[in-house]
Amino acid sequence: MQRAAHTALYDWSQIVGPAMIRRCLKCRATLRQSSRAFSVIPPPRDSEEKEMLDRILRVDHAGEYGASRIYAGQMAVLGRTRTGPLIQEMWDQEKKHLEKFNEILAENRIRPTALLPLWNIAGFVLGASTALLGKEGAMACTVAVEESISEHYNSQIRALMEKDPERYVELLKIIKEFRDDEMDHHDTGLEHDAETLPGYWLLKNAIQLGCKAAIYVSQRV
Repeated sequence: MQRAAHTALYDWSQIVGPAMIRRCLKCRATLRQSSRAFSVIPPPRDSEEKEMLDRILRVDHAGEYGASRIYAGQMAVLGRTRTGPLIQEMWDQEKKHLEKFNEILAENRIRPTALLPLWNIAGFVLGASTALLGKEGAMACTVAVEESISEHYNSQIRALMEKDPERYVELLKIIKEFRDDEMDHHDTGLEHDAETLPGYWLLKNAIQLGCKAAIYVSQRV
């Protein structure tokens, strides 16, 4: 009987073929990967949670979009200087952040802020105008913006940790990773003479006031 079973199994494997077996195993692996209930954010339990998650992701997307446009403005002015590669490196990281939030918004059918056209222009103008002050002006802008974004990410991390860290583990992982990148950009700005700019504190406070206003309206509009 064992010999018959072995023969049947051998015949089956010959009929199916190694290629089909590999395809089946690949499909099985894909099903395991897709069996997760969600990719980054959990399905909202109620309208209150949905509103909270929508606001978090909408404003984070807007922040990364604005930061990317700021670096675009800086590159337009300083791209061919010795500071260009440094700005490009930070810009490339912001592009990755933005791409990830684009993906999350699309997956969860969350609309971005209606103010993206405004942040498109405002971000570029801010980046270019501060870069016209030289490397120190661009770095001062970077310090101000990245500090604001990092503080905002920290407030989101605290809020999600207080609610349910296990439920939001994937979202927390992303926010923490991006927060760390923003802090690296902030430190890079300080290391490259941001504070030597005349009127540094005045410029920094003015930019951060604008960032706070942008965060407030992007959550709601």
